[in-house]
Parts: sequence; C-alpha cells; structure tokens
Amino acid sequence: MTAGCCPRASTASCRVCSAESAAVVIWPFSRRRRAPSPPTLDPALLRQAGAGLPWLRGLDPARRQRLHALAARFLHEKTITPLQGLRLDDVQRLRLALLCCMPLLEFGSEGLHGWRELVVYPGAFRVRRSHVDAYGVLHEGEEELIGEAWLHGPVILSWADIRADIAAPAEGYCVAVHEIAHKLDALDGVMDGTPPLPRAWQRQWAADFQRAYDALCATVDAGGDSAIDPYAAEAPEEFFAVCSEYHFSQPQRLRAALPEVAAHLQRFYGDPLLPGA
Repeated sequence: MTAGCCPRASTASCRVCSAESAAVVIWPFSRRRRAPSPPTLDPALLRQAGAGLPWLRGLDPARRQRLHALAARFLHEKTITPLQGLRLDDVQRLRLALLCCMPLLEFGSEGLHGWRELVVYPGAFRVRRSHVDAYGVLHEGEEELIGEAWLHGPVILSWADIRADIAAPAEGYCVAVHEIAHKLDALDGVMDGTPPLPRAWQRQWAADFQRAYDALCATVDAGGDSAIDPYAAEAPEEFFAVCSEYHFSQPQRLRAALPEVAAHLQRFYGDPLLPGA
C-alpha cells in the first residue's frame, strides 16, 4: 500500500512513504529482554556531529544525554548504507543517527524496533510505482522521492535533503523526522496516523487528529490556502508525519494553525527543539 508522495517546495523531488500489509502487531510498551549496552560514543565525535545540528543547541543536559544514548543504540543496531557512490564519514553517520533519534526523546528506544537499515542516496531517487484504479485500470510510472519508509523494511533518505534541512531548520521540513514518524506510527502494525499510546490518550489523539485532518482536507478540496503543507491532506498517516515536521521546524506555526494537534505532539515528542521558529 502506498501512502502517497509530497513535493518539496522549490524542487521537483517528493517524499513517499509506503506500507506493506500488516499481519503482526508490535506493542512498544511491552517488557522486552534487556539488550546489551551499546558502545559509548566518542565525546569529540559527538561535539563535531552535534555542532552541525541546530536542533541540539537548546537541549537541556538530561535530554541531551538521552539523545546521545539513543544515537549510540541506533548506530549499534542499524546498518547505514550509502548508495550511488555516496561516502559518509563517522561524523555524518552520527549526525544521521542524532536526527533520526530526535523524535524518540520521550518515546524511547522502543521506537527503534521493527527495522534494521537506513539507506541513504546522494539526492532525490526514482522509484517505479504501479496501482490499479477504481475502474480496474493499471497505472504505472516513476516518482522522484526524497524519503521513504515501509512498514516492514528500511528507512530511505536523500542526503542532499538532509543537508538542506540542516541548513534551513525553520523552513517547515525535516525529512528524517517525517520518515521516523512513519516508523513510530507503524509500531502497532498499521500506518494510520496514530502511534501506539495509552488507551485513553490514543482515543483523544485519534479524535483530535481526525477532526483537524478532515478540516484540512475540506480546505484543500475547496482550493483554499492551507496553513500547513497541503500534502498533509493526502492521508491520515501523512498528516501525522507532516505535522511532526512542523513540531521540529516551525512549532509556532503549528500551534497557531492546529493547537490541539500541537499539544498532542508536544506531549509525544517533548518541548520543541526550535521553540522560536
């Protein structure tokens, strides 16, 4: 099942997040066997990697320590595979790990379950898609993407777009956050815009997100100007992922446009890392 694609402003690239049919439900809050402690990170390497990430500058010591531990586990558990001649040094690999772990600051290392590989292209990449429409007609074509996440499979990112996000952190985009949001969403076995949560919170989340999503869809369908990227209207799972990007890149805009959604995301992700954006 394909979740859709999204054009990035001022480029021809887009992001698509695909999901396979779910058969197994994974509950991240269940108790698991304690994993071996991952190796510690070199402090000098951490300073170099962190210095290039604007989101880390305002982190308090406790959250910074949690992020470092998550990044260490990420590098211990995940394979980072650069393609098409791309070379990534240790600082760049750690920078990717830190970016991918920012959405896990409150959720914790359970958010790393269910996948093993981060694939990195030098830039936007092309994939061939096919689907059968409501009339039974087969459509085939290629799409240019900047990121992809599957329910059972790797996360795929464009290095050029990662660098663009780092260079302009308050522009409303963060492709690493977008794809990791999909992985969190998928932990209960389906991408539907609602990650695994305590039951009462999950019911309130689903109601508030659905109401905000329906309103956005109505605005987009009517040709109106949406307060956030209209790609969020593609599907509930894309609404969650796009709003997650705004939490990390333009939290003030998200609060002004969708206060109930912003409140849920602040509880889920913690305080925004760019509070003045």
